[in-house]
Amino acid sequence: MTTIKFRSEGGRIIGFDSQGHSGYAEEGSDIVCAAVSSTIGLVIATINDVLGLAASVKIRESDAFISLRLPGSLGQTAESTCQALLTGLMLYFTELHDAYPENIEVLEDE
Repeated sequence: MTTIKFRSEGGRIIGFDSQGHSGYAEEGSDIVCAAVSSTIGLVIATINDVLGLAASVKIRESDAFISLRLPGSLGQTAESTCQALLTGLMLYFTELHDAYPENIEVLEDE
């Protein structure tokens, strides 16, 4: 199962940790894993490459771990954009959980 934990501080989503393989299908055919990986990749690319922010990203292929942490102080526009991206990511993963409850778990931690 893939577990995605969204991290918050003071009502602000500061990032997430994603870990594990969904187990929906074999590697290369797992649509749940593909959905999680590609969506996380899009959010990371948008935050770091498009917006030019320096979010901390850690990837460990050995245990299928990806984490992202936003920088501490962002301008109002960047903060608003990042919160919208991370809230949308959480909503998407929650909907994915509804469709595949045995394969993805979404948690919130403050």
